[in-house]
Amino acid sequence: MPARAATPGPGVVTESDEPDRPTEVLEIETPLGPARAHLWVPQRRPVGRIVLGHGAGGGIGAADLVAVRRAAVAAGWQAVLVEQPWRVAGKKVAAAPPKLDIGWHAVLAELPTLKRPLVLGGRSAGARVACRTAADLGARAVCCLAFPLHPPGKPEKSRAAELALPHQAGIEVLVVQGEKDPFGGWAEVEAEQLPGVTVARVEGDHSLKKYGPVAEAVAARLTDWSKSV
Repeated sequence: MPARAATPGPGVVTESDEPDRPTEVLEIETPLGPARAHLWVPQRRPVGRIVLGHGAGGGIGAADLVAVRRAAVAAGWQAVLVEQPWRVAGKKVAAAPPKLDIGWHAVLAELPTLKRPLVLGGRSAGARVACRTAADLGARAVCCLAFPLHPPGKPEKSRAAELALPHQAGIEVLVVQGEKDPFGGWAEVEAEQLPGVTVARVEGDHSLKKYGPVAEAVAARLTDWSKSV
């Protein structure tokens, strides 16, 4: 079903002269119910598109997502923050990974065509979705914020295989990871020695509330990502 502009409401606008508000919000029907795509368009012709998903316990207002989105738009990228169907429906518990992928695929299929490099990413659960779907969606790169390498206290239940998926399709991965992340700090991610995966070390835990260094780490790669493979 074609995407349509969402009905304006609190925090949902279609046009604004305030640069921190989205240029447009699309409500997109998915097999799991409506999702929302919040689009920010740069002042000049976009050099690429970066699509970011939220985590399992929060929304698109997470400090690190906002900071990366601002940095991307300032660098000339079109930025899209995706609200998964479960979040739009007001549920407090995230859907299972397969359902997250279904909603993500449906949103990406309905975004306006942009013949520019595509970067997928997100924080925590959103980063996992991006890694699992990057190859199918033709991503240039994957940007992972606070990738949950394993459940807290259970390093034996590693998700490193998901983090390795993009490289199998020739897609590079940037992981911006806190030193004290209970889901796996940057030292644990580095210890996996995954080919094609670059780790940006930052202070903090899973929340990445010190978002300045997070945005800087991503901004440092945006120029390379804007180039075609």
